[in-house]
Amino acid sequence: PNRVEYKVINVGNVDQLAETYNLTEISVDILYSLSIIGKTDKIKVLGNGEIKGKFSFKVHAISEKAKALIEASGGTVEIIK
Repeated sequence: PNRVEYKVINVGNVDQLAETYNLTEISVDILYSLSIIGKTDKIKVLGNGEIKGKFSFKVHAISEKAKALIEASGGTVEIIK
């Protein structure tokens, strides 16, 4: 069984990340273009912290808590392969 290694982003870090880079979307392409992740990295969002902004997420995996927090703040989640 192959274990998938993810780069983890906590929802509590998203507002600061978005403010720093003027983002409304969190996706693999955007994070790669900013050199935050590598070309083959997979992203998982976890529910540690709070999120204030309304963001669109296109990520490989997400915890139930993170999804609930994102949707409660008006954001959307799309799981990509």
